[in-house]
Amino acid sequence: MLDNVRIIDLPKILDKRGNLSIIEEFKNIPFKIERTYWIYDVPGGEKRGGHAYKKNQEFIVALSGSFDVVLDDGGNRKTFSLNRSYYGLYVPKGLWREINNFSTNSLALVLASTAFDKADYIYDYEQFKLFYR
Repeated sequence: MLDNVRIIDLPKILDKRGNLSIIEEFKNIPFKIERTYWIYDVPGGEKRGGHAYKKNQEFIVALSGSFDVVLDDGGNRKTFSLNRSYYGLYVPKGLWREINNFSTNSLALVLASTAFDKADYIYDYEQFKLFYR
């Protein structure tokens, strides 16, 4: 399942007044955006995530600073370091995810394919592995 994860380069419009990047549903990312949230002011050493989704897909961008996204399909684990605002990480459903190693003043933008639904989350790693066998 990690084969479906990918870094997606976003359009980058260079301008001496400041650069601009764009994210459009179904054009730059492979889903309709139903929810947008951001993660910020993460204390040193803290982790976010620690769950999987049954249905939700995500696109994660480091708007400022840097952090690592660790993805796990129950058999393999891979770390993606995000540190630029002109690309992001596409995370399909069914992967365990953790976000860690946040730099000072980092800002993570997350675009999600579903509205919040507590029933979509799997918070126990052992249950996650059983769910996707």
